[in-house]
Amino acid sequence: MRYISTRGQTAPLGFSDAVATGLAPDGGLFLPETLPDFSSELRRFAGLGYVELCFEFLRVFATDIPAETLRSIVAASYAGFPQADIAPLRRLGPRLLVLELFHGPTLAFKDFALQLLGNLYAHQCRERRETINVLGATSGDTGAAAIHGLLGKPGTGIFILYPDGRVSPLQERQMACTGAVNVFALAIGGTFDEAQAALKEIFGDQEFRTRHRLSAVNSINLVRVLAQCVYYLHAWLRLSAAEQSEVEFVVPTGNFGNVLAGWLLQQMGVPIRGFKVATNQNDILYRLLTTGEYRVCAVQPSLAPSMDIQVASNFERFLYYSLGRDPARVRAAMEAFKATGVCVFPDFDRNAFSASRCTDAEILAIIGRVYREHGYVVDPHTACAFKALDPDRVSVVLATASPAKFPETIRAATDLEPTDPSLEALKGRPVVKHKIKADAAAIRAFIEAHSV
Repeated sequence: MRYISTRGQTAPLGFSDAVATGLAPDGGLFLPETLPDFSSELRRFAGLGYVELCFEFLRVFATDIPAETLRSIVAASYAGFPQADIAPLRRLGPRLLVLELFHGPTLAFKDFALQLLGNLYAHQCRERRETINVLGATSGDTGAAAIHGLLGKPGTGIFILYPDGRVSPLQERQMACTGAVNVFALAIGGTFDEAQAALKEIFGDQEFRTRHRLSAVNSINLVRVLAQCVYYLHAWLRLSAAEQSEVEFVVPTGNFGNVLAGWLLQQMGVPIRGFKVATNQNDILYRLLTTGEYRVCAVQPSLAPSMDIQVASNFERFLYYSLGRDPARVRAAMEAFKATGVCVFPDFDRNAFSASRCTDAEILAIIGRVYREHGYVVDPHTACAFKALDPDRVSVVLATASPAKFPETIRAATDLEPTDPSLEALKGRPVVKHKIKADAAAIRAFIEAHSV
C-alpha cells in the first residue's frame, strides 16, 4: 500500500517511509492511497484479542514489514498494558458505556499509538542502521506518551515542545522527570498552537530536516491515527448486534485526530452509526461543525488543558475527503486559512459529526454529577463528552485520561483524591526542562546542539 499527501505535491511513499517522514514535504498529511474495506472481515475479527486484532488491522497498511516482525512489534507495544483487558468497556447504564483508554504507561489514550510508533522507530533504526530525532508538540498527554514510547531506545533522540505553565503539573512531570539522556522537554513561552506552528516551520526546512533525520510524533503522523482505529473496532465488536446498529462514539478532542480515527474506520466498512465531537471552551471544532466556519480565536486556558487548541491539524485529512479528494482544493483552503485564520465551507457536510462544547464550570458540575449518579470518576477531558448525550442512541464515551492526572480538579468536584503509583513516584524526582522561545530558529539551534 502507498501513502499520498493531502496536498498532492509529494511522491507516494511506502508505509515505513511515510512513518519516518511524518509530515509530508509539501506540508500536507499522509493518507492511504485507497482505504481498505473490512466489512467482510468483521465476523472473523470478533473472536480476536486486542493484540491480535491490532496486528490483523495494521498488516493491511504496513505491507513493507514482514508479518512476523510486525506481530512482534505490536505485541511489544501493548506489553505494558493490563493484559486482562487493554481497553475496558464499562457499562454505566442501559444505553451508556465508557471505553477506558487510560491504562497504558502514561495513563492516557495516546499510549495506544505512541508505544507502537516508538517501537516502529526503533525497528527502523535497527534495520536501516540510522539514528532518528523525533520532534513533537503537545498540549499535555502526547508528549508524555511519545517520550515513554522512545525512552532510552538506542539511536533515538526526542524533543517535545509544550506550553510552559499550561499543562497540568503531573503531565509536566511525566515529560521532565524521566532522567533519560535521549529526552528533551522544551517548555515554550506561549500556546500549543504556537508550538505546533514552529514545529511545522521546522519540518518545512527540508535541508535541516534531512540532516537531522527528523520525524514527527504528533497526530500528523499517520501511524497515530491508524493505531487509534483499532480501539474503536475492538469496542464496536464487543457491543450487541442491536447496539452496533445505533452506537454513537462520543469523543473528547482538540486536534481532531482521535475522532478522525473512528470516522476513517467507518469509511473502511465498519457500520458505526455516528460520532460526536466533544470540545472544551476552546471550541473551534464545535463552531466548525455547527456553522461551517473554521475560525481561529484566542486560546483560553481551561481545566481540560489537552484540548486547549485552536488549530486542529487532523482536520486537513477530513477536509481532503470532504473536498472530493482534490489536493488543489485542499491547498487553496489551507493557504486561505493560514493567511486569514478563517475558512468557510458552505457545502460542508455537517451531518458527519454532531458536536458539543463545555465550559470549565460545566466540567466541574459534570464530574460531580457522573460520580453521584454512577459512582464513576472521570477526568476533565472525558467530562466534556458527558454533556447532552443523545437519548435515542447508545453512547460510548471515550475516557481519554486517568483522573489521577488532574487531582486538583477532581478534588474540587468530588472531594476525592485520585492517585496512581506511577504518578506518585514522579513527585520526588527533579524536573529537568529547557525553557525556550516559541520560535523556529531557537528550536532549530537547540536540536542542532543535542541531536543524536
